[in-house]
Amino acid sequence: MSLNFRLFFFFNLLFTSLVIIAQDTTAISSGDTKYREDQFYIGATYNLLSNVPSGVKIRGLSGGIQFGYLRDMPINEKRTFAIAIGAGFGFNEYGQNLFIGEVEGEKSTFTVLNDEDFNYNRNRFSISTIDLPIELRWRASTPETYKFWRVYAGFRVGYAYWYKATFKQTGNNVNQTNIPEFDRLRLGTTLSFGYNTFNFFAYYGLNPFFKGAVTTSGEEVNFQSIRVGLMFYIL
Repeated sequence: MSLNFRLFFFFNLLFTSLVIIAQDTTAISSGDTKYREDQFYIGATYNLLSNVPSGVKIRGLSGGIQFGYLRDMPINEKRTFAIAIGAGFGFNEYGQNLFIGEVEGEKSTFTVLNDEDFNYNRNRFSISTIDLPIELRWRASTPETYKFWRVYAGFRVGYAYWYKATFKQTGNNVNQTNIPEFDRLRLGTTLSFGYNTFNFFAYYGLNPFFKGAVTTSGEEVNFQSIRVGLMFYIL
């Protein structure tokens, strides 16, 4: 297991514990009619890929973590509807069998690694982003209630400030940090819903990871990200 994912599991466990404590011990005073909800978030996901070339599949560990702050702004008198705007960070890894290599010129090579012809230990694409989330929120909260149902639908703009394609096999390690076809702008829609501490979270990427990328067999590389997992909120 890589150092990044050891840190991922440690901080996920730590923040989950803090969220549960915060949710169970924090209450809104009965006289507070200007309360806000869910200012901080921390989430963990399992990552998938859609629109992949033929033969491409998830292989190995694929997961991510995200955290950040959202400014909750109620838009009705009961404060059950709100708009939230914020900022955060995300780290995601996609274990799969599409090798990304370097060739002469301004392009990369994309090769599908089938199990019959290639023997390797790891092939991952990792990405770290600065995120700007926007959410339209509904929740069944009151000034006296801090355990409630919620449904949050949103849109997220991300910028990939770091990325790396990693390939490892016996006697051969390849790390690519300069992929001209990679699109650093990440756009996606989000949905969170649940009750109290545990909330289902889903993300669907709207734009492909790569522009103008073609596999060695001539197929376009247009895959997009799908992430599903849990989201935790802290007041």
